[in-house]
Amino acid sequence: MQGFAAVDYEFARQVLQRGIAALYAIAFLSTLNQFRALLGERGLLPAPELLSWVATSARRSRLLGPTLFRRVGYTDRRLTALCVAGLIVSAALVAGIPQLGPPWVPMVCFLLLWLGYMSVVSIGQTFYGFGWEMLLLEAGFLAAFLGSNDQPPPTVVIVLLWWLLFRLEFGAGMIKIRGGREWRDLSALTFHHETQPMPGPLSRQAHLLPRWFHEIEVIGNHLAQLVVPWLLFAPLLGLWIPGPVPALVGTAAAAIVIATQLWLVLTGNFAWLNWATIVLAFAAVSLPGSGAAVASDPPWMIDGLPLYWLAITCGVGLLYLVISRPALQNLFAHRQLMNASFNRWQLANAYGAFGTVTRERIEYVIEATMDADPDDATWREYDFKGKPGDVRRVPRQWAPYHLRLDWLMWFLPLGRSLEGWFTTLLVRLLEADAATLALLRAAPFGREHPRWVRVVSYHYRFATHAEYRRDRVRWVRDRRRVLVRPIGR
Repeated sequence: MQGFAAVDYEFARQVLQRGIAALYAIAFLSTLNQFRALLGERGLLPAPELLSWVATSARRSRLLGPTLFRRVGYTDRRLTALCVAGLIVSAALVAGIPQLGPPWVPMVCFLLLWLGYMSVVSIGQTFYGFGWEMLLLEAGFLAAFLGSNDQPPPTVVIVLLWWLLFRLEFGAGMIKIRGGREWRDLSALTFHHETQPMPGPLSRQAHLLPRWFHEIEVIGNHLAQLVVPWLLFAPLLGLWIPGPVPALVGTAAAAIVIATQLWLVLTGNFAWLNWATIVLAFAAVSLPGSGAAVASDPPWMIDGLPLYWLAITCGVGLLYLVISRPALQNLFAHRQLMNASFNRWQLANAYGAFGTVTRERIEYVIEATMDADPDDATWREYDFKGKPGDVRRVPRQWAPYHLRLDWLMWFLPLGRSLEGWFTTLLVRLLEADAATLALLRAAPFGREHPRWVRVVSYHYRFATHAEYRRDRVRWVRDRRRVLVRPIGR
């Protein structure tokens, strides 16, 4: 680092700008493919109804985050236009085109992505209630101030990205230490690979590893999330301590974060959470000589940065200094909040995940029949894309793409009652609604209307090696009870 300019972080900037833009492209693609069926005009939780509800009261209006749809109104066509525009801007940033201009050009592009995706998240209700939504928003906001190729990255913005990564990792570590006993007795990962929301193709193999390996996993997780994040700030010592050691410590800390996140990528499907963490970790990767040396400055520049750009980035730094207080307090609070935003713009948020680990996997299986008598009928299952169903099927790798319906189905058994959107889902299946069926892997009767649907709960567990050799199954399941008795059109 050289004062206001992080001259050794040019490679980091390239990864950050292009990586975050790629994640926005995936988020907009996921929205384009799923939002209309989940939250559109005929969705399970229609966004127009939410906007009408908040419009009737000033108090309700304050509950809704910033969204363009408040002013222009929601239609499925406008949602499609927003997603297509988001994909175009994201693709341009991935290609590095705006970065060829002055720094305000990529800034405008990233702020457009930030505001556009916030417009979606604000009306996304429970289907957009995940921590990685606010993480992507905050990352996109900070990426807006990384500048363009003809200037070095601003030091203050690089440090703010370290602060974001610190809150993400240290917050997750603290929520685990304060959470379930399984994180303290080192047993958490003997269950997690099997009971996580959406297992991947290697989750079963990870689950069947010996117990001592899972205990090492937990210890490694605690070190990576509770100790390593502090080392991300080591390069700041380079401002006072000469030599390469401080920067090397920061780079080593980033490498540890990346390695642990890659293990999570291999063993699960957590949308873009792990990939966003990997991209953010590159903010601490210092490569001496990756950026052009800062020559003597003309009067309108300091450390290679234009004065107007220096003023903007320092202003962002001061803003974060003010708004970060709640998140800092939350990290050390006895009742730590998980994935919480303290302002309407979803900046300086609190992060954390899996404070407790579910010990058994209960799946709600939706079945349908064409028979007239539901009490003496042959029932066939709806097959989801990501959640367990057919016991012979290998779970697919979906991340960083996000299957929102499949994720929400995992949460249902954890609640005390079925949510309203789930009842609407059953109605849409009775109607053989094309948009809803497109969210599934397969419907038992294709586009035909079933006469009856019902919901049955099953206990799932991964098959042992012996069970797989004998029966060629990846899962073993046993039926528990009929949760929702047959309902018809």
